[in-house]
Amino acid sequence: MNAVRLVQPGQPLKMQDLPVPEVGSRDVLIRVKAAGICHSDAHYRAGISLVRPLPRTLGHEVAGVVEKCGRDVTRLHPGNRVCVHYMATCGDCEYCNRGSEQFCTSGKMIGKHRDGGYAEYICVPARSVFLLPSEIAWEHGAIMMCSSATSLHALNKVRLKAGETAAIFGVGGLGTSAIQLARALGAPQVFAVDIQEPKLAMAQRLGAIPINAAAGDPVEELRDRTAGRGVDVALELIGLPQVMRQAVRSLAVFGRLAIVGITDRTFEVASYEELLCREAEIIGISDHLAQEIPQLFDFVRREQLRLSDVVNGVLDSLGRFERQIRTVITP
Repeated sequence: MNAVRLVQPGQPLKMQDLPVPEVGSRDVLIRVKAAGICHSDAHYRAGISLVRPLPRTLGHEVAGVVEKCGRDVTRLHPGNRVCVHYMATCGDCEYCNRGSEQFCTSGKMIGKHRDGGYAEYICVPARSVFLLPSEIAWEHGAIMMCSSATSLHALNKVRLKAGETAAIFGVGGLGTSAIQLARALGAPQVFAVDIQEPKLAMAQRLGAIPINAAAGDPVEELRDRTAGRGVDVALELIGLPQVMRQAVRSLAVFGRLAIVGITDRTFEVASYEELLCREAEIIGISDHLAQEIPQLFDFVRREQLRLSDVVNGVLDSLGRFERQIRTVITP
């Protein structure tokens, strides 16, 4: 089979001819119909986030058709339309048993620690595979497995309740999902903070109130628009210390901030003024959970999450924070 692989960091991905993967007793072989290109893939290619061992087939946003099932698999059958959770996990450790499988003691991320979906076929544990509703297109099913799922996990972790205000810092693939999901969860006001007018225009079309951080201090504007109190919930999706500081400063009393953006840099917090005096919280977000995938499907069925608006970025443009579309590979 053909596979697009990372052979050396900092170098273009290469097409290689590989054997079709062998199927274990609890595995499923999937013929890939769509594989999304994520910002993480740009990090992998650049060597910012190390992939070992190499070469490795990238791609952790995958949808396709079941081709073959292992002998112990009964829930799935050849011909099923499916999408793939990004983690191959054991199902038996402490973290899997508590529903926090992103910390599985033997878990491996597809497209990073084991071969992913930039190929004609992918083999994964059956427990990582979800039936894809017929009304969801292959391309949308693929990108749901990362950007939409991570946005939902962040909103769940910050416990957004109906009637609370939210600020989304960064209107890329995660941001467009986060705006729609925050509104679906009952936020009467969702503010979208970015520096690019096309992204802010998209956010406004999705029902958000745009805040141009290039035109002034976004924290001051957020406080002006909330009668000085700040927002109940903020999501930082960029991974820049300056933006993280802004997100902390935007919080209201009892406000909660989810840090989603990835960086190796630190940022400062005025602990007394910005946390203690407000009883505010800063919460780290590590990807998403398999148990949240059915909840995503429900939002799509109710047309509260329009995945055509989530498609966002290609490798080169993602690395430069330039584009707001998402490219999906269709083998």
